[in-house]
Amino acid sequence: MNFLVPSITDFIDVIIVSYLFYKIITFVKGTRTYHILWGLVLLIILYYLSELTSLRLLSSVIGTVKAFWVVSFIILFQPELRSALAKFGQNRYIGFLFSEKKELQLTELTEAIREMSAQHIGAIIVIEKGTQLDISSGEIVNADISAKLLQTIFNNKTLLHDGAVIIRDDKIVSAKVTLPLTKQLSYIQKYGTRHQAAIGITEETDAIAIVVSEETGQISYAQNGYLFENVTIDYLERKIKDEIKRE
Repeated sequence: MNFLVPSITDFIDVIIVSYLFYKIITFVKGTRTYHILWGLVLLIILYYLSELTSLRLLSSVIGTVKAFWVVSFIILFQPELRSALAKFGQNRYIGFLFSEKKELQLTELTEAIREMSAQHIGAIIVIEKGTQLDISSGEIVNADISAKLLQTIFNNKTLLHDGAVIIRDDKIVSAKVTLPLTKQLSYIQKYGTRHQAAIGITEETDAIAIVVSEETGQISYAQNGYLFENVTIDYLERKIKDEIKRE
């Protein structure tokens, strides 16, 4: 009896496919897409089992929709695909070709965050990095970073407080910007709109989003779709400096 002996190429092939599948699962875990993905995987498995076992009716039914798998995949996973492509473009080796040196003066920014935390003024400030953010939903400010200006913007008696401030290079470019909300159920169930927006924008871009809680005054920041809670202002300042240096 002859047995097929797997080659090194076969092992590499299996490792690559397994890794890709693992990354896709971890990428969508905690979202509604997670369950849809497993449904598609089950459908594919059923199709190949029906082919192997000559279940003609089942194979025919699944085969009918086979031609639409690619289109269905794109439609169902459009937000995740957009996010993945954006992060691919943010890779340091690719982004290096297009990046420009940025200088961010942190003194005024950290002073504003410190004061808003002490006074329980709710705020969300997004620091743009490699990916240019969409500011079309907000109001153009285009001003130097100022602690007094930031505190004024987020004062709940102003028209600009409800939304995010976007910082690009060393400028406050826009205020009252609407951000995409995260779809991760674990965050939706626990946090309010500001925190969900901070997580959401960092799922799609390489930005850092800083949140000051109106209820507790706690300072948190989001990066790469994760939220880091209750950080000190000194830690946050070091974190921002490190991230800017990496560009």
